[in-house]
Amino acid sequence: MIVRKNLLALTLLLGIGLMFTGCNSKGNYSKTTGWAYNDPKMGGFEVQTDFREQVAGPGLVFIEGGTFVMGNTQENVLGEYDNAPRRVTISSFYMDETEVSNVDYLEYLHWLSRVFGQDYPQIVKNALIDTLVWREKLGYNEPLVENYFRHPAYRSYPVVGVNWVQAMDYCTWRTDRVNEMILIKEGILDPDPDQMNENNFNTEAYLAGQYQGLVNKNLPDLSSESGERPVRWEDGILLPKYRLPTEAEWEYAALGLIGNTLFNRVVERRIYPWNGNIVRTDDKKYYGSIIANFKRGRGDYMGVAGNLNDGAMIPAQVGSYWPNDYGLYNMGGNVSEWVLDVYRPASFEDIEDINPFRGNVFQTKEKDEEGFLVEKDSMGRIKYRDVTVEESLTRRNYRKADNINYLDGDHQSLAGVDWASQPQDGSNTTQAMYAYGDRSLISDHTRVFKGGSWKDPAYYLSPSVRRYLDEKEATNFIGFRCAMDRVGSQVKGN
Repeated sequence: MIVRKNLLALTLLLGIGLMFTGCNSKGNYSKTTGWAYNDPKMGGFEVQTDFREQVAGPGLVFIEGGTFVMGNTQENVLGEYDNAPRRVTISSFYMDETEVSNVDYLEYLHWLSRVFGQDYPQIVKNALIDTLVWREKLGYNEPLVENYFRHPAYRSYPVVGVNWVQAMDYCTWRTDRVNEMILIKEGILDPDPDQMNENNFNTEAYLAGQYQGLVNKNLPDLSSESGERPVRWEDGILLPKYRLPTEAEWEYAALGLIGNTLFNRVVERRIYPWNGNIVRTDDKKYYGSIIANFKRGRGDYMGVAGNLNDGAMIPAQVGSYWPNDYGLYNMGGNVSEWVLDVYRPASFEDIEDINPFRGNVFQTKEKDEEGFLVEKDSMGRIKYRDVTVEESLTRRNYRKADNINYLDGDHQSLAGVDWASQPQDGSNTTQAMYAYGDRSLISDHTRVFKGGSWKDPAYYLSPSVRRYLDEKEATNFIGFRCAMDRVGSQVKGN
């Protein structure tokens, strides 16, 4: 009798299981409701069940995250107290293998000229780099002014003369070109060389239904009579945004500690992106060779003829010298690089210990009175606005949009300042604390750049060194590389 009851119970359980799985024996159904996924007869709720993990976008290298000690690894030669060591944790992400090169940026300008040049020439003009950064009052650099950016001899050299704002715009453009090509390769869109003005592929506009393009074959729609639909974010086909890396991400990736650990322990805290405290390789085949492009001493940019040390008077080609343990080239030397952060001398005291970053200005997409997204702008991009104080009243994690000067430049940090003479709406408090242009060069538009360059002595090759410049200024020794968020598992192949 007991055996018979157990067999009956087992039969009932199997029957219920078969009912829930329906036509899919792989468990393609909701474990909370029992309704089948991807079945038009059951409502057509679509779930991507074949997604494995994010693939690396073009040019990117996977950077496995973890904890590390961020900050000074050697004595600050200027005596500045702006980089005290602190332990933080960085999420896994992706970063460009090399700096963005001249030919990469020329491709960007070509696209802008083709799409916006006729009706919006100012957009192209705003993207042009400053080639005059090569001029020196007492030096002859006119050949570099004329040739460095556009001559094919320099096409694989890192782009310089680009400011922070231009670098951010390039990242936005690159996101859209990469995702457009993904849709073309997937057979969803056909190439459209006639895109012009606002009628150009933008990832957000496409996802919002404000750009259609030349459709080849859309995906099947299991919940509508039309039977097809464009790609959604939930399909996992499109990639996240290209962007500048944060200061913490850049420093973490540059150190490449995956080659310097033993059983979850950092064996030696690195000064440079390689082991040891010298700038020569211990590779037996090239023993003693200079490992980075930097200035060895006063007037010595590349060594003596017949026995050049780093072999590059100015920036070298991207991909030169030895990569670090993450496979990233020139994280020490060649050109310094813009990062995402706003500079503050005391950020190390204030920032979070997971994915630290200063520079958040929280935004939301603009909507009309009926709650629909407003029409995209003249560049074909979705419009955003800062979140309001009223929208943030019930939040515990933030209370306003602009958090750049939080704890460092806001009213709470204005020690010794006459509050009555300052604006009470929370604006321009950084000016009161740092007196930009008077006592300092620090403002809400001052951005960090990291890494040494061809123009710097060895001290600046340390990834920990912090420097800053206004976001609209450019030099002949600052370039940039892009990064991308990692979605899903922190471990590659998991």
